[in-house]
Amino acid sequence: MRCFSHSVLLTTLILGTACSSDDSMSPNAGGAGGTASTGGGPGAGGADSAGGSGGASPIDRTPLDPDTAPKVTVDRFSEKAAMLMVRTAENGLPAAGAPVDFDTGEPFITKGLGPNGEHVQYYNFDVQPTKPAPIYALFRTGEDKPVDGQLNIVDVVPGDTGYNDFWQVEKVTVPADYVANTITSVSEILDAGYDVTPTDMLVNCPIVPDGSTAKLRYKSTESAELTRGWYRDQVVYYFNFFEADLVAAAGKVPTSPIYVTFNVNPGDPGGGPASGFVVEPGTAQTHNVPATLPTDPGYSPLWAVHIYDDTAFASVMDLDTATSAKLLEPNGPTVNCPIVSVQ
Repeated sequence: MRCFSHSVLLTTLILGTACSSDDSMSPNAGGAGGTASTGGGPGAGGADSAGGSGGASPIDRTPLDPDTAPKVTVDRFSEKAAMLMVRTAENGLPAAGAPVDFDTGEPFITKGLGPNGEHVQYYNFDVQPTKPAPIYALFRTGEDKPVDGQLNIVDVVPGDTGYNDFWQVEKVTVPADYVANTITSVSEILDAGYDVTPTDMLVNCPIVPDGSTAKLRYKSTESAELTRGWYRDQVVYYFNFFEADLVAAAGKVPTSPIYVTFNVNPGDPGGGPASGFVVEPGTAQTHNVPATLPTDPGYSPLWAVHIYDDTAFASVMDLDTATSAKLLEPNGPTVNCPIVSVQ
């Protein structure tokens, strides 16, 4: 059961400290060893209540200033972090910590075709798992909005085991007198024994190096600015994509099919993703076809890739023709590709 308004949560998260666009919570991070359970994690047992947060221990530390705190060096293109976009001497993908301009074309943004032949554009954030990572949003006891000025908290970044661009929001209840950014790590949440309430709200917030840009969004109300969060007392930066509400299903990120083809078919020498998508001559237009658009039921930016034979490229112009093409790989990886334009 959903406990909070999706729209309220996301708005507060973007304008305040989270990674959603509503007024109640914020997803964007991972917890060491998994999501904290309701009622607090290690350290919660029997501690006296602090300011109304049942079973919690008081925190005795000075708040950190996000403006002066150290920043995490993020590398989305290392062998640990990437699968399709691993940095090599030949491809020249940005170095660790270097800002990434995701608007420079392939491999970061792709032009495809919609279910009815629409022209669509989507960003490519590489392969992501279906198990979301937890992100923690802090709420004072008795309040229904996140603590003003408090950054959301995660415990994984690209390259860490369990990292995912897709985050499941966890609501953390802190004392009424809690001061923003006193808590800046998941371990502190668990040690304090604060109540942690899981939600089914998911957000798509890829962590990127500071200064990175991805200017396109599907909705005019979406912000393209980076949002800051905490990772083990350090500041991280992430994008927010809210073209459609996402809800966890059985603890997983929902997926939707996409049909793609490459210049060389998988299984042939040099085939598959390394050969690049087939495009119309002299253009960047692929015939990659997502099965859903952001306004459709069942839409998800986490696409289950279906690879069709490259000989069918010219005949594939919409979903009907894509599903009629010869499939070479019906069970490809799941990739994070939020749609940002439909014409």
